[in-house]
Amino acid sequence: MSRRGREAAPTPGAVRPTVNVCRGCCCGNPAKVPGMDHEAQLAELRARLAGLAMVRRTGCLDVCERSNVIVVQPSAEGRRAGGRPVWLGGVNDPGAAADIVAWVNGGGPSLADPPGILDLYLCSPSRRVRHELEG
Repeated sequence: MSRRGREAAPTPGAVRPTVNVCRGCCCGNPAKVPGMDHEAQLAELRARLAGLAMVRRTGCLDVCERSNVIVVQPSAEGRRAGGRPVWLGGVNDPGAAADIVAWVNGGGPSLADPPGILDLYLCSPSRRVRHELEG
């Protein structure tokens, strides 16, 4: 872990998918999403995806109106097959985390079709983040 308490960023072309779990200003905030055990969600993703994907806690991903945000990045094989990061917002239901686990277990972006229910969670990065990703 770095001095900031975050895990190292994945290397480009990471062998495994990467699941980025936002825990910035709004995501993971009990005042914004009361009644949800945010740490349990992160722990469940880490436990169920151990050895299958890198699960990273990130700072603010700048889509605060859609907290909790999770971004699933494809593996190297998924990228070669045309996969791109998939942004999911409002992931506040334990079932959604289970659906993400099932999808990543199948290969993740471009290698497996996500469960249809995840369509309800699709969102886009903010204009600022899109600009940074393009630059």
